[in-house]
This record gives sequence, structure tokens and C-alpha cells, in this order.
Amino acid sequence: MAGFGKAMACREHVRIRLGTRFMSSSSSSWWQSVEPAPKDPILGVTEAFLADPSPDKVNVGVGAYRDDNGKPVVLQSVREAERRIAGNLNMEYLPMGGSVKMVEETLKLAYGEHSEFIKDKRIAAVQSLSGTGACRLFADFQKRFRPDSQIYIPDPTWANHHNIWRDAQVPQRTYHYYHPESKGLDFSALMDDIKNAPNGSFFLLHACAHNPTGVDPSEEQWREISHQFKVKGHFAFFDMAYQGFASGDPDRDAKSIRIFLQDGHHIGISQSYAKNMGLYGQRVGCLSVLCEDEKQAVTVKSQLQQLARPMYSNPPVHGALVVSTILGDPELKKLWLKEVKVMADRIIGMRTMLRENLENLGSPLSWKHITDQIGMFCYSGMTPEQVDRLTKEFHIYMTRNGRISMAGINTSNVGYLANAINEVTRSA
Repeated sequence: MAGFGKAMACREHVRIRLGTRFMSSSSSSWWQSVEPAPKDPILGVTEAFLADPSPDKVNVGVGAYRDDNGKPVVLQSVREAERRIAGNLNMEYLPMGGSVKMVEETLKLAYGEHSEFIKDKRIAAVQSLSGTGACRLFADFQKRFRPDSQIYIPDPTWANHHNIWRDAQVPQRTYHYYHPESKGLDFSALMDDIKNAPNGSFFLLHACAHNPTGVDPSEEQWREISHQFKVKGHFAFFDMAYQGFASGDPDRDAKSIRIFLQDGHHIGISQSYAKNMGLYGQRVGCLSVLCEDEKQAVTVKSQLQQLARPMYSNPPVHGALVVSTILGDPELKKLWLKEVKVMADRIIGMRTMLRENLENLGSPLSWKHITDQIGMFCYSGMTPEQVDRLTKEFHIYMTRNGRISMAGINTSNVGYLANAINEVTRSA
């Protein structure tokens, strides 16, 4: 029996060793097929900028506001809201749909202070993880309830739009938007694409300050677009990341949306407070869908919440408290409106200065598009090779599509930037 026991023990020892080896071999191969993800083109620019020791370096790649000293800004209205919040409220979970107060105030910004749609409770709306989260939530909603649909996205667009709808497994098509020769809107081709798309198609539209081009349709063009959408029965999903930040007037920046509402469209809207309140890291936004009636709005909201539950359960509380405190207090809201206009006006001023500097240098090219475009970004028209020269020879960093973040320009570096641009484009 002793021999039998010894043999069993030996077999068990071998089994354990083999099992350990098998587990080790199996576990080590679990992630061997994973390749490094490609670098984000925008965040990669910032990394390269930070690593450059040159005292002359300029970063016009990042999509975040800076003051005239190149420093990040926290608005006074935000500081005051945080002062009021501190120590007065708990940190309990928000509902899946987020802060009711924040959502109510956010809808007023998009749909209008006295909107009949808000009064009639026809809008399904939830707090989202900024504009990115709102887009992703809608993309998943589209996939779940319109599984055979696709999304038409402007060419070009913010690169993450493609990632969002791709990961939601919604097929994508692009429609004409930017006209490289004029550096403006390719309106006739855009309208042709709207007309030629299958009836009842989904379209992603930038409400204002198109990213990356800074090219927006005129009010009359928006009316023509809205009319053609009505004819074709298309669904418009607006991404509004820059309300107030584009022109300094939130109502003016929401004009495209108001036109569609006046024409009787049922639309979806993504809103973000990253740019217009400087709440970049707070990730606070809103997704809304205009419905047939209150009953349908309740149903749609329940499904949006159901989608949010396994994603992030419920949204963060602090940014929502900041937004609802500012927008819910007349004096704080007045201060915020003043501050957002200051930011917009500084960007507009930098456009004028950059164009004037280039023209004063005797550039043979037209730079009218710099002041024709609007918002945080200028689509300069520079080639990837010219951008590479700016980086290599002048330590100026931007994305290779020639997109300039106007927020990175100030009175101290605008002359240097203009000289560098003139140098690399003069032989074009």
C-alpha cells in the first residue's frame, strides 16, 4: 500500500507540474496577438511638442482654449459655481439619466429658452460623458433600433466620429463637405449627396464651427439643407460641441438646429460643455432625441438609459453640478455668457492677426479663408509635407492635415507662426 501511495503522490506531482506548465503556456499566449494601437494623431502632436526642448516651439494642434499667455483657463463662473457646491452637496450616485436639473437647462440652450418641445415633454434626454459619450450613446441606439441603417458623415470630420460609429458597428458613408480649392463649403456636391442618399438616411451634421475645417453653411444654405432633408425623409443628428464658442452667441450658434426644428424635423443632438465652459476633464454633456409625443419620449429615454447602464451605469456628478449651478442662476449665467464671448472674440481676433501678418509679409497666396472660417480651428490648406517642415524647421506642431488650433495662437507667437507659414508655403 505504501508503494501505491507513493506512486499516486508521484502522479499527482506530475499532474500539477504539467497543469502549471499548461496554464503558463496558455496564459502567456492570450495576448500575444495584440498589436500596439496606432497613436492618436492629435494626442501624438502634443506628446511630440512636450518632448521638444526648443524655446521657440508652438503647439497649434490641441483642441483646448488658451489665453493670450498660452495658459489654460478656468472661467470665473465655474470657480464661483464650485465655491457654492463645495461642502454643500453629497456625492451620491446620479440616476442613470443623470442630473435632471442639468439636462433641463441644457435643453433650453439647444432648443430655445421657451421651446414648445420642452413644454410638451417631447424630448428624450440624458446626461452623457461629454459630446463623445453622447455620440456613442446615439450610435448604439441607432444600431439597436435601426439595425439596417447607416450613417452619412461629412468628409472631413472630427476623426473620432468614425471610431464611434465603427465601434457601434454602424456602417458609414461619407458626404461631400469641404472644397479644397476655395477652402470653403462644397455646397452643390453636399446637396447632391443628400439628394442621392436613400430615403430615410441618417446624417451627422456639425451644428456650428465645423471640426476640422471651420467652414459652416450660411443660414440660407442651412434652410436649403433642411428642405432637402424634409423631401428625402432623412434624420439629422447634430453634434454641437461649440455652442457659444463659435460666434460668442449661443442662440446664433444654434441657428442650424432651430431651422430644422421650425421645419418640423425630429432630430438628435449631442451637446458638450468641454469648450464653452472649459470643463474638458469633467466630461459633461447631453444627448437628446426629439420624439412624436411625451409617451414616445419616455420610451426612448428608458432605452437610452438601458444602453448607458452596462457602459458606465450613471454619469459623474461634479461637472453636472457646475453646469446646473451656472445655468440655473441668472447672474452666474450672465457672467458665463460674457466669458464665453470673450473666448470667442479672442479666437476671432487671432484669425484677423494671422491673416494680416501673412498678407503683410507679401505672401502670394490668398489667406481670406482664415477669417471666413469660424470656431477653434482653421483648415489652412497646407499639405502634410509643409506641416512636416513647420515642425522640423520651426518647431511648430499641428496635425498633418493642416488644421490649426486658433486657441494656440497669441500676440506673442502669431508673428513667428506667420513667418514660418509664409516660408513653407511660398514655393507652393
